Amino acid sequence: RVDAESGYGYITDVCLKRKIRNYVELVKEGEPGYNILIKPDRSLNAKFTAAYEAEGLKTKNKGKDPDEVKRARDYMCRTYYDVRTFGAVMSTGDDPCGIVRGPVQINFARSISPVSIQDVTITRQARTTEDRKETGDTEMGRKSVIPYALYRAEGYISAALANKSTGLSEEDVELLWSAIINMFENDHSAARGKMCMRKLYVFKHENILGNCPSHILFDKIKVEEKSDTVPRAFDDYEICVDRDMPAGIELIEKI
Repeated sequence: RVDAESGYGYITDVCLKRKIRNYVELVKEGEPGYNILIKPDRSLNAKFTAAYEAEGLKTKNKGKDPDEVKRARDYMCRTYYDVRTFGAVMSTGDDPCGIVRGPVQINFARSISPVSIQDVTITRQARTTEDRKETGDTEMGRKSVIPYALYRAEGYISAALANKSTGLSEEDVELLWSAIINMFENDHSAARGKMCMRKLYVFKHENILGNCPSHILFDKIKVEEKSDTVPRAFDDYEICVDRDMPAGIELIEKI
């Protein structure tokens, strides 16, 4: 995904959250409280109905009692890691579980430099149908690759929402850091085989509502190209960190 005006590359927030979900599901498979809601197994409405059944509530009952919806919502937060982390809209179907505002929000990642998408021609040796095979044993295809790009993403964790709404715990947050660091390690492909996390900076606030606006903290970390040549490696960039933090802020460098 590329900004058509500037040529900078984007990675969507939902793409990053998908990687995090996949990692959590991989390392916490079968462990209570770490199920993943957003995945292609059952329909969402079927999972909402299961929440009512688990709480002993009537299903497919018109005019839901707000207390019942809240009980179902709390069940979803306890059961699904991605619900209590990112939130979810669960107001569909006959057994709605309400709407949860997630304490963790992630912006689009944006490349530091403009990206160059290259379409590479490939040859396919196996034909899918007999009719297509009559035209020859091979056919041409294409793959799109980016030779190199360094992306920067910024995110937020609201301790107030975690405490008030979803019950996101300190253990859940530590798992989130592990997922962010390792989310590409089990997601390799030919087109993005060496994709990885290079740096992770965390600004920890003493106050539950925050000690400093986020944009001031984000400006403490700057990434710049070292030269005018086209970047093709991480070493072609320089990361400058202003470690003079405002009062009540601790800078933690995870990697």
